[in-house]
Amino acid sequence: MTGTADRPATFRAVFGIGEFRGLLAAHLLSVAGDQLARLALTILVWQQTSSPSLTALTFAVSYVPDVLGGLVLAAIADRFSRRTVMVATDLARAVVVAAMALPGVPLAVRVALLVLVQLAAVPFSAARQAVLPELLAGDRLVAGTGILSMTYQCGLAFGFGGGAAVVDALSPAGALWADAGTFLLSATLLRMTLRPHRPAGSAEPKAGRWPTITAGWRLVAADKRLLALLGIACCSGFYVVPEGLAVPYAAELGANSQLGWLLAANPLGTIAGVLVLKRLAPSRRLTLLGPLAAASSLVLLPTGWTPSVLVSALLWGLSGAFSAHDMVTQATYVRLAPDARRGQALGVAGAAFRAAQGLAIVVSGLLAQAIAPSLVIAVFAVAGVLAAAAAATGWARATAAAQPDAA
Repeated sequence: MTGTADRPATFRAVFGIGEFRGLLAAHLLSVAGDQLARLALTILVWQQTSSPSLTALTFAVSYVPDVLGGLVLAAIADRFSRRTVMVATDLARAVVVAAMALPGVPLAVRVALLVLVQLAAVPFSAARQAVLPELLAGDRLVAGTGILSMTYQCGLAFGFGGGAAVVDALSPAGALWADAGTFLLSATLLRMTLRPHRPAGSAEPKAGRWPTITAGWRLVAADKRLLALLGIACCSGFYVVPEGLAVPYAAELGANSQLGWLLAANPLGTIAGVLVLKRLAPSRRLTLLGPLAAASSLVLLPTGWTPSVLVSALLWGLSGAFSAHDMVTQATYVRLAPDARRGQALGVAGAAFRAAQGLAIVVSGLLAQAIAPSLVIAVFAVAGVLAAAAAATGWARATAAAQPDAA
């Protein structure tokens, strides 16, 4: 690409689109609601049981639906208009969270309701991502994806502290009622600001259950570019390991009081990386996907020598900055997925992404019981570089093969 076609889109151009502003506001409320529901119930479990294992299990259970739901429920985004899916799932989450807040509900039931909240988030997220190409043309799609990514990273960096303050001020039950209100407000915003955006083929007869579940996998497997992009995205499983081992790593350094610096480094680095990467030409970003994925892990290698907290935080922040390539990966994946099956393709990506991260954290945690956390991070850094190199090779071959068909 040359000339104006290869110029990066500005954030101003994206914010100038009214439908995107409404979608972003709903995204903010959705992120706040998801985090608040997890945190409020986790604190409630701790208050009633004083059990660290049950408290941790409650928080971990809230992530399981992202994997299972991505394989089954994301297809809903291809059955109805994108707006209908998002509004309906927001209303459903409002009702379920309100039920969690009712007095006298057993803890086991509340945990099950939290799972339902997270299951409903799957088609919501698939519909939100699937509608973006309808709102944002050309490089605006990358810029818009970057804005959504920064919003999410800000939620990770600052959400838990703010969420804890809300729970402390309102009580866990009061926070859950406030959470239900965020979902109602999100549904109202979407209904008022977004057009229906019906996916192509949404009126087609329903396929059987199993073909519906496997359609996304078959779509991705048949498109080498989608498969390569999925591989690049799943490399995050390697460079997410420091977040999972942050607590024992800080203890290894004898710096428990400075844990917050380590936890905030990656999301803050990602925000900075998005701002820098967005300024590059779109064609340049695509050529950097592989190298940036490898650099996201490579820069973590010195962690194995247990540098100071400051140096470690800088390394983890750099890893986050390099991982900003994910906005390009996401936007390109969404653009290449056909509209009629985009929700299913996004469901596959979401499930694989979460599974890669979850598996890496579990395995690294088990290894950290036998060897030093710093060494575990270094081992995963090496493995991440190798995996990224393989994924980058696949992406280069797939794009070269598709070149004659490129628009």
